[in-house]
Amino acid sequence: MKTSNVLTSITFAFLMVLTLNVGAQEFKGLDKSPMDAASFPADYKDSNKLIKITYSRPQLKDRSVSELAKEGEVWRTGANEAAELTLYKDMKVGGTEVKAGTYTFYVIPGQKEWTAIISTDLNVWGSYFYNKENDVARVTVPVTKGKESLDAFSIAFDKGDDALEMHLGWGTVRVAVPFKM
Repeated sequence: MKTSNVLTSITFAFLMVLTLNVGAQEFKGLDKSPMDAASFPADYKDSNKLIKITYSRPQLKDRSVSELAKEGEVWRTGANEAAELTLYKDMKVGGTEVKAGTYTFYVIPGQKEWTAIISTDLNVWGSYFYNKENDVARVTVPVTKGKESLDAFSIAFDKGDDALEMHLGWGTVRVAVPFKM
């Protein structure tokens, strides 16, 4: 009888080990352009946000910005899915009133200026399905040059004189998009 209990226990333990291995999840490698988010206020302890953007961070890796974000073409503002912008209160962008809500944020890069676009498109991959008819607001902003080069595309918010500014940076390219409250 003792032998039967020992064999049953060993068989049970063996089956448990097999079950754990069968149920194990296999994960792919890390995304080369990981998702990130920027918001204002940036302090994670402050839950009273005014604006937030979720985007993927492509890397230059010895390539040029104009190679990855082609001049004159609508760009998803990052990698993978198009950037998703959430306004928690109504704001003005380029003189256009934009209601609180969630939108897609595209840009059209240029050498001297970029056009920022807020669109009602949602859940879109890249800018392949961009539809100008869904634009809510557009604003053209100047390009400046940063002192240091950023390998990873980055977005940050800052309080300007009379607006919140969304700063886009990649390589030495710098663009500031104003959101007036």
